[in-house]
Amino acid sequence: MLPENLKIAVLMGGPGSEREVSLASGKAVLQALVAAGLDAEGVDVMGADFVLPEGTGLAFNVIHGTFGEDGQLQSILEERGIPYTGAGSQSSAVAFDKNLAKAKFLAAKVPTPASEIIDVSGGVKMPQMALPYVVKAPCQGSSVGVHIVKDPSAAETAMEDAAKYGNEILVEQFVKGRELTVAVVDDVAMPVVEIVPPDGVYDMASKYPWLSGAKGSQYFCPAALDEATTQAVQDAALAAHRSLGVEVYSRVDVLLDDEGNPFVLEANTIPGMTETSLLPKSAAASGMDFTTLCIKIAELSLGLGKR
Repeated sequence: MLPENLKIAVLMGGPGSEREVSLASGKAVLQALVAAGLDAEGVDVMGADFVLPEGTGLAFNVIHGTFGEDGQLQSILEERGIPYTGAGSQSSAVAFDKNLAKAKFLAAKVPTPASEIIDVSGGVKMPQMALPYVVKAPCQGSSVGVHIVKDPSAAETAMEDAAKYGNEILVEQFVKGRELTVAVVDDVAMPVVEIVPPDGVYDMASKYPWLSGAKGSQYFCPAALDEATTQAVQDAALAAHRSLGVEVYSRVDVLLDDEGNPFVLEANTIPGMTETSLLPKSAAASGMDFTTLCIKIAELSLGLGKR
């Protein structure tokens, strides 16, 4: 149970590229908390100088991507002595950095695509890995700076674009298969969601068609998998979540190849939180409605105290 008279500030927006998505998530969470009779107020965060309502006892963070998901916001709240939802500053920073997260996955023997890290600080270099491969900017969310390279002529452009976002580019072996995602809440893997993008690529446009006008992806939950495969996917997701030391909840993206082998791509520590987002879909399939999910995240996070 949450304490009586708890003031909750729902932090949304942020200065990053996922601002509009975050505002949608924040409004949904705020509406759910207010409808449940809780004292909640929205805060549109533009940068580090954001002001919290007087008496805030919990910051509910729904700022996706840069600033909200990479440990910066968490560190500020820790300095202010304000409890907040979700992953701590250290685990957030590790999970958000694809190179650091990959190292954690490998150390914990989490199944993940083969990879190499390319240092482009002295100029763009080409990967040694055979095509096809995936070029990923190190610290971006929502598929920003991500390119699937199947033709050698596209490699240099992909590397140059990813290099705009950092000096160490992650290149992963392309795994052809089904796109899945698994919500982990309170160290429990929830029902698997399958994502079927309209043109085979799950990018920013197909994730958020209401932003771009593009055709959206289809989602199936629970995914049509046999029991053994479902368990293998959930086990891989839970192992990834644990390897990063993520607190409270995350959403882990997994590819399932044609032989039924799962490959973890990344863990999202501030996943989408509209009522139609993937974490709420997974929770709903386990019998947890959106309002209950929001309250559970708040309760679990508040139990961690001031970090």
